[in-house]
Amino acid sequence: MEKQTITIYDVAREAGVSMATVSRVVNGNPNVKPATRKKVNEVIERLDYRPNAVARGLASKRTTTVGVIIPSVSNVFFSSLARGIDDIAVMYKYNIILANSDENPDKEVSVFNTLLAKQVDGIVYLGNSIAPKLRAEIERTSTPVVLAGTVAEGDAFSTINIRYLDAVRESTEMLLERNKKIALITGPSEYEINKNHYLVGYKEALKKHNVKFDPDLVIQGDFDIDSGEDLYGQIKATDATAAVVGDDVVAVALLNALQDHGMKVPEDFEIITSHNSTYCQIVRPKLTSIQLPLYDLGAVAMRLLTKIMAKEEIEEHNVLLPHKIIERGSTRK
Repeated sequence: MEKQTITIYDVAREAGVSMATVSRVVNGNPNVKPATRKKVNEVIERLDYRPNAVARGLASKRTTTVGVIIPSVSNVFFSSLARGIDDIAVMYKYNIILANSDENPDKEVSVFNTLLAKQVDGIVYLGNSIAPKLRAEIERTSTPVVLAGTVAEGDAFSTINIRYLDAVRESTEMLLERNKKIALITGPSEYEINKNHYLVGYKEALKKHNVKFDPDLVIQGDFDIDSGEDLYGQIKATDATAAVVGDDVVAVALLNALQDHGMKVPEDFEIITSHNSTYCQIVRPKLTSIQLPLYDLGAVAMRLLTKIMAKEEIEEHNVLLPHKIIERGSTRK
């Protein structure tokens, strides 16, 4: 038998009060007599009344709900960001709807529009880049959107990031102290973060150290944990002795493949990766990494979104947080 939905009208009738009084109790309005508040709360508990967030949102034009689009729930980089978002959301009394896009551009658009249909007050998007279809949807909607850890050029976006270009340049320079052939391993070349930040920072470091740029040392594609052998083959073909890697999972795949083929890290090959997730510390040797303030990226993104939703004055829509390089066992001193 289907459970009957209890409405605010049912609570009001059972408690012998108006629906407005029930609404005040539910919303914590202090202008309710203690005895009346106690009676209403007893009825709410007995009837197991659950306020309908969508219905409340239609009345107030706010649902106090925020959507968070995450590329992969299994990627610890994004889960750490999401934790920062959730903590600030709780602080400002917002509920979170977490949606997984599976790093699929078409699903990103579908998930984005589904969240809008749920009348969310705002959306935080997590991901290294933003596809053209989703870009168009974000530019079209009036719902506030903040991008966390996402590179997106243009004034239409509110973003929280680090200076990826600087971080990659510093990493490359660090490796150039001991190596002349350094590979750059990133995701697809068409992504803004790869072509406008990783590649540019890498080239700037080479130029500063008078090392000629070799396009064969730039390895870009859709790599994952199973890409180790492919990466090893491409690395061997270039005679590179070090690499800056744009993703921790890919760095682990490369590390495993190098060691499977008898190469020693860092003696034969040095690696610097980019996110300083837990992957960096559970492998041996531990991976040297650019450290992004993951929790802070999420927390600051959510705080910016609360300001936009509340129509507060915003000093900066594109916030850049500090980074540093954490040296571990995958690089030589």
